Amino acid sequence: MQPPARGSFRNGALYLALATAGGLQAFALAWPFAGESFGQPIAALQLLSLALLAAVLDRSNSANQAFRQAWVYASAWLLGTFWWLYISMHTYGEMHAAIAATAVILLATALALYYALAGLVFKRWCHQGVSVSMRALSFSALWMMAELLRASVFTGFPWGAIGYAHIESPLRHWFPWVGVYGVGAIAAFFCMLVVAKPSRHTENARRIKVWPTRLMLISVLAYTWWTAPTQKTPSPQETSRQTLTVALVQGNVAQDLKFGAAIPAAISDYRRQLLANKADFIALPETALPVLPENLPEHYWSELQQHFVNKQQLGLIGMPLPAQGQNPKGQLTNSVIALMPSPKTQNYRYDKHHLVPFGEFVPPLFQWFVDLMRIPLGSFERGDLGQPVLNFKGERIAPNICYEDLFGEELAKSFSDPTQSPTLMINLSNIAWFGDTVAIDQHLHISRARAMEFARPMLRATNTGATAIINAQGVVTHRLPSAVQGVLMGEIRGVHAEPTPYTKWVAKAGLAPLWLLGLTSILVVAGLAYRGRHGRRHFGP
Repeated sequence: MQPPARGSFRNGALYLALATAGGLQAFALAWPFAGESFGQPIAALQLLSLALLAAVLDRSNSANQAFRQAWVYASAWLLGTFWWLYISMHTYGEMHAAIAATAVILLATALALYYALAGLVFKRWCHQGVSVSMRALSFSALWMMAELLRASVFTGFPWGAIGYAHIESPLRHWFPWVGVYGVGAIAAFFCMLVVAKPSRHTENARRIKVWPTRLMLISVLAYTWWTAPTQKTPSPQETSRQTLTVALVQGNVAQDLKFGAAIPAAISDYRRQLLANKADFIALPETALPVLPENLPEHYWSELQQHFVNKQQLGLIGMPLPAQGQNPKGQLTNSVIALMPSPKTQNYRYDKHHLVPFGEFVPPLFQWFVDLMRIPLGSFERGDLGQPVLNFKGERIAPNICYEDLFGEELAKSFSDPTQSPTLMINLSNIAWFGDTVAIDQHLHISRARAMEFARPMLRATNTGATAIINAQGVVTHRLPSAVQGVLMGEIRGVHAEPTPYTKWVAKAGLAPLWLLGLTSILVVAGLAYRGRHGRRHFGP
């Protein structure tokens, strides 16, 4: 028997390094280990991790090899990002452990194909014959396109986009301009610019020393990174004169009991909080009352309505409601209903628009998979996109439910009419499905990114965490510990400032400008690479 070739060991070590780097990028989104830094984003770790992939792709021997390298890296990154889906399927969905683990692995490796395709295109069409800066541009554009594909295909699952690692880095100043995917593209550009191998044409044909040129480009990028248009604090004229006191209730109802044995105690505890709290604005989590209004105890709902009329308070309650429309067919919606001072506005409701696959709707051909789990309320009807805001004491409040806040391009529809655009946003969530895991902190960072993109405060009322108050700069000003029962009290002022540049363009065109920018960049660099290969000319600095 012949010993294995040395090259096989090298390849194995390289793929192990790529998988490790991918896992570190997952950790960079919210550090998952105990200690003072628990749950915090680490931008430097994200950059180091992606820089390794960029260096490997730039030096790979073929497009097919680049495809495999990017696929291994992205699979490890995505698996490390949302491994906790296993808990929802196995622990609470009662799916067999092996099937649940296989499902999560298949999801991660399938979504990783977008990034593998980006690696293939980079090596085949956007690599040879172009300068370091042009390779950095193409890598940045291709990475962004992969992120956009993951955010849109089959309703999208963009959890863990790399931009979320930068909510506390200098790149945070770019969120109000280009959003989370633009921030990720800037990070990818910087990574490739630093590690790309110097162009042979640059060294030999033009006799230009590469590193002085590269250092100049890096310095320019670093300067724009640190001096990006800063998101200013709203002036007194741009904030509400009146402060709202808010009470965000964290019920900490066990997920395995939430839709069964825990119902009587939960609805009793929530009733007590709604009636006893003196705050202007009280919010309960998603599906806090997991039954229809007519199935509540006698006089329960009428007593709550009368209380809020008399006390001049606002209550937001997450609960299932019968679907609206001409042909509801007995379907339910995952909704937020308001209890308000005026009886005329007691019928305000918000119905969740972006539903969770397998948890809230069954994708075509996958009913067999859902049948392997026991998930209550697993089939909902969609609400409309861009539903009206809720007006209360001079504030225009825009609710969203659970992972809807991943889709900033959809939340932006509420800003289409400047006269009715939100001054305050609130997310009602229940991610007890995923246990007391890093998913809680990842979701908090997602809400922080939305607050920065729209320059509006974001409240979070959740079952197990993270229940928090986030200001318009994306800073968490108040937070309850996760996995405890409690009420977060605080004060908030809505922001009436002019919408951010990101808000303006995404409200009108969605993510189309990013798609166009990415495609244009790829085509330009691919054209330069073609001319560089066949005309023996070098393009770009």
